[in-house]
Amino acid sequence: MDGELLEIGAIHKPHGLRGEVVVSLTTNMVAERTAPGVHLLAGDEPLVVATARKHQDRWLLAFEGLAGREAVEGLRGRTLYAAPLEADDEIFVHELVGRRLIDQHSVDHGPVVAMVENPASDLLELDGGVLVPLAFYVRHDDENVYVDVPPGLLDDSAISAR
Repeated sequence: MDGELLEIGAIHKPHGLRGEVVVSLTTNMVAERTAPGVHLLAGDEPLVVATARKHQDRWLLAFEGLAGREAVEGLRGRTLYAAPLEADDEIFVHELVGRRLIDQHSVDHGPVVAMVENPASDLLELDGGVLVPLAFYVRHDDENVYVDVPPGLLDDSAISAR
């Protein structure tokens, strides 16, 4: 894998005796990142996904050439990386955090400090704790994230005027 790599998850520990590992994924492209034959990197070790299956709130992955618990023990605690996928409509957290949030009225609401996972829609967290659903995302550039939000979401005075 050449070029910039994206963090897509973390390996927690081996699972069972067949060489599976428990993985938390931080990507919204689970099917693309866990399909058999996908190339990943754990630290400096290249891995190829053999199997993947959902297990409670995490995933169990097995890799080609690594059979048995002892073979995967060395992967414990490693971060998983993958090359970016070619897709025009993809949004990666690292592309939004640090940029300033601008609404449809060109009002600057400050920097995006984190992405918060939420089942309905991931949330952009602003400095000061304000949360903006990613569903309102329009686009981003090198400095800003642009959103089109409903009245009152970012303007407390609109709520108090009611």
